[in-house]
Amino acid sequence: MSQLKETNQTLDFFCDFDKISQNVRNIEISLNMLNYLIGKPNMEEAVRDIWQRDRTAFNVMDILIAVRDDGKKKVIDSLGNCVLLKSLFTSPEGVIEYLNETGLTSLFQSNRIKDLVDYVFGIETGLDSNARKNRSGHIMEDTVENILIGSNILYRKEVYSREYPLLADALGDDEKRFDFVIETGNKVYLIEVNFYSGGGSKLNEVARSYSDIAPKINAIEGFEFVWVTDGIGWKSARNKLQEAFNIIPSIYNLTTIQDFIQTI
Repeated sequence: MSQLKETNQTLDFFCDFDKISQNVRNIEISLNMLNYLIGKPNMEEAVRDIWQRDRTAFNVMDILIAVRDDGKKKVIDSLGNCVLLKSLFTSPEGVIEYLNETGLTSLFQSNRIKDLVDYVFGIETGLDSNARKNRSGHIMEDTVENILIGSNILYRKEVYSREYPLLADALGDDEKRFDFVIETGNKVYLIEVNFYSGGGSKLNEVARSYSDIAPKINAIEGFEFVWVTDGIGWKSARNKLQEAFNIIPSIYNLTTIQDFIQTI
């Protein structure tokens, strides 16, 4: 427990600007058309002007209120009806209602926004923070991968249990994808990697899940489950981690992983 690291965040952890730029680029033409609305005193007339030219430009308006709508998002309209958010973009009247009710009309007419492409870039940057949990895991995977490469250990990434018939039989319908697989002359090591800088129910779920799957794997001759995890988040789930240690022989952190490398 004393070896657990406080963070694995590097400076490129916080924003994936390549992804943000691509998201904006995908809708940039529509956003440039919607720029026509900025500063217009008669918003209804401006909406109808764009509608006559290219009504599909309005399909991207959900992002203007920092929402990613997959077509299932529902809202209450001005009449009190529960409707799909996207349905408001299927008529000029719906678009005008959307602009008025969200406050975008006032925002556009105030000229506080100068360009919707830049505005949406800012929104995308904010929304990208939701992906940070996933990035923390990817950083941990990259760290472990660099250790394996530095130790000249051959490995494969993202390997499914169905590749091994004995494993597939043991796990049944519970198909599993392992972060890394290392195959030696004596054993196949199936490795899961994660990092938790904060606590929460996720840690308990992961410990419980791995404690369930590890004995099934280790019971098969020539296979072993390996768990590499780190982060001070485990201090809040110490008991669950301790329980896992009693069930899973091969648990390592970024300090003790050298013991595993020596075993390989």
